[in-house]
Amino acid sequence: MARAVERALGERRYLVAEAGTGTGKTLAYLVPAALSGRKVIISTATKTLQEQIWQRDLPLLAERAGLEVEAAYLKGRANYYCLERGAKFAERPTFESRGEAALWPRIQEWARATLTGDRSEIDLPDQYGAWRELSASGETCLGKECQRHDECFVTLARARAAQADVVLVNHHLFFADLVLRTSRAGVEVLPPYDAVIFDEAHALSEVATDYFGLSVSSYRVDDLARDAVRAVADRPDLMRLVKDRTGELEKAGERFFAGVAARMGSSPSSKMRGRAPSYSPLAPGQPPPAAPALAPWRGARGAGPAARGDLKVALSDDLLGPLEPDQARLDGALEDVREVFADAEATALAAIGRRAAELRVELRAVTTLAEPSRVHFAEARGRGVFLRAVPVDVAEELVERLYRRVDTAVFTSATLAAGGRLDYFRREVGLAPEFDVDEAIFPGPFDYARQAALVVPDGLPEPASPAFTAAAAAAVRELVAVTGGRAFVLSTSMRGMNALREALADLPYQLLLQGERPKAKLLDAFREEPSVLFATQSFWEGVDVPGEALSLVVIDKLPFAPPTDPVLAARGQALAAEGRDAFSELSVPAAALALKQGFGRLIRTRRDRGLVAVLDRRLTTKGYGRAFLATLPPAPLLRSVEAARRWWAGA
Repeated sequence: MARAVERALGERRYLVAEAGTGTGKTLAYLVPAALSGRKVIISTATKTLQEQIWQRDLPLLAERAGLEVEAAYLKGRANYYCLERGAKFAERPTFESRGEAALWPRIQEWARATLTGDRSEIDLPDQYGAWRELSASGETCLGKECQRHDECFVTLARARAAQADVVLVNHHLFFADLVLRTSRAGVEVLPPYDAVIFDEAHALSEVATDYFGLSVSSYRVDDLARDAVRAVADRPDLMRLVKDRTGELEKAGERFFAGVAARMGSSPSSKMRGRAPSYSPLAPGQPPPAAPALAPWRGARGAGPAARGDLKVALSDDLLGPLEPDQARLDGALEDVREVFADAEATALAAIGRRAAELRVELRAVTTLAEPSRVHFAEARGRGVFLRAVPVDVAEELVERLYRRVDTAVFTSATLAAGGRLDYFRREVGLAPEFDVDEAIFPGPFDYARQAALVVPDGLPEPASPAFTAAAAAAVRELVAVTGGRAFVLSTSMRGMNALREALADLPYQLLLQGERPKAKLLDAFREEPSVLFATQSFWEGVDVPGEALSLVVIDKLPFAPPTDPVLAARGQALAAEGRDAFSELSVPAAALALKQGFGRLIRTRRDRGLVAVLDRRLTTKGYGRAFLATLPPAPLLRSVEAARRWWAGA
């Protein structure tokens, strides 16, 4: 693999390389990148891998190979402490809870001592609300106009990146920069670069889709109102007026987004809730499932869709039409805020006016529904409601924005090949057949035929059957008895996860549930004693538990994306319009790769041994099941828990 990467960097080529777990792919691209003499960006899907490369792999190269790499490590603004905002927050600190307030002295002590301002240095809870007041976003950062620009942690990090040969970023930051540099002349986040290496490249299409689109949310309206009041804290002559205008903005925003959420709940396509892949594909002619009722949304800061799971619905005139008066009120409130700050000389005040103006324009853009090349949809996620417009075909955007300006790119991951071919991935990211692209598949060192077995128990009901959950829970009970716990039970939906956890509450092991604690804390607890962890999408990838602590991975259903997902539906329609089969070319390979990600949690070293159980009978009863089996590692297929017990015992 290192030779293939070396060739791509030396000959200015594109390379798509699947490298199985254990191949050492990180070092295989780091060494050629360091020796290439070119400025190379290395982009990862997760901060976890980004930190691993920085803290483990680069020091390993220096220690074992004597290769000192001039490298820098760059994250998005929100990961860094903002000296200006932190100082203002310290004047009048407010917290969402006593627990958050108790951490404030430790944050202050850290802020005085840190050399990087990187949040990862301090052990804050993932959902520490006050951090949003202590860091800067693209909307709140004053850039060179800030009085503390020269000592700013973001400024210093970017200066280090400008001098480095290799710069570590994540996909979100890479595409945020790509959008800026291809839409605003002279505006960029990353330094100029010659080549880019995408690790965890299977996530590229989804991240690029988000960044090439528009998004207006209840959070943005709420944040604008709060920041406007804070901006005039030292201007008593403006305070009363601004409070009046932002008070109306908050009321208008809450009414409009609550209306969107309520109408989402009554939409025919609203059954996508709490799912990161979950639904089975619809049979030809089968109507979409009926929509459940959605309780009224109670604002960006109050109880909202989080308790019931996320929700995504295509925008339409039927959905938005009745909300026109509420949208007009929100538009007027944004204009009133813009007007207050329109002629402000102070940079911080002028920025508030600019943000209000941009929100007006983007709100109109996402609700006009006039651009056929984009998918317009509403999404209720966590405590927020989002209106989004994203490209139907992100491949075209990648061609125009990336490939026409970068002649060298490497795409690698453990899960790129569906059915042994890279066609699906190449189509997703715009590397059409006419592109001159090198391809390679490196299987990795693990002996799956000996180390793992795939269990698909006969006799389970169809996943859509009302009897499925009880039968699946019974199967899980038998399987965890085989391995003595030490299991991940991965569901394709929040509802499925919670149902299995409830049905198995009496298991004689430590039971852990995604969301009860931060992810890292859950994994620490899982490793300490035999446990059963119930989880959904966030544990399907990027989780590494080598050794006996994880001996069983149970997956409840084949991870098909919901047929009601607006983006999936639009892309399927585009393929159908070309006379192609959206199910076989889009739904099946995407789900097969997602299943491969889940399978990949089990075997992490050559000494690991264990079982992967899929409780979905379609894997062996449907014709498309062959595509899934051809994508998974070559482990023996077992058809009963008893067969799994014998395999585990070594019989």
